[in-house]
Amino acid sequence: MKTATLKELKNELEHYSQEELISVCLRLVKFKKENKEFLNYLLFGANNEINYIENIKIEIDEQFNQINTSSFYFIKKSIRKILKTIKKYIQYSQKNETEIELLIYFCQKLNKMKPNIHTNNVLKNLYSRQIDNIKRTIAKLHDDLQYDYNLDLNKLTEIIE
Repeated sequence: MKTATLKELKNELEHYSQEELISVCLRLVKFKKENKEFLNYLLFGANNEINYIENIKIEIDEQFNQINTSSFYFIKKSIRKILKTIKKYIQYSQKNETEIELLIYFCQKLNKMKPNIHTNNVLKNLYSRQIDNIKRTIAKLHDDLQYDYNLDLNKLTEIIE
């Protein structure tokens, strides 16, 4: 079966009544957890981005507290899982400011971790890639915001050097 294009879907949805649209949305949400999370963001998080970011930071804190620090293998697995979750939330928002805020917070949490992540090459490289992602995203912002975020970024890059 061939999937319709976005334009075709949009044209078809314009013919639906409000009740039918609600029904379609609810059926869509039942299929994947990501669909439900995205709809949750659209309905409750998109209006208040600051609160959305704070809730994600709380979740990040909880995940960092659950990391098994007995070996770097478990640390790497946990860190990748946390980063995957953050990237998913960034994709829902699609706002550069949200991406920068969350990635800076993630890097700050990595720096505070015991044992030190900079003694492990894989974790050090993961950290460096996130710093590069932050730099690329900052470049897309207005000059005033760039200055503010660059101050935070400089604190993170001082630790590497």
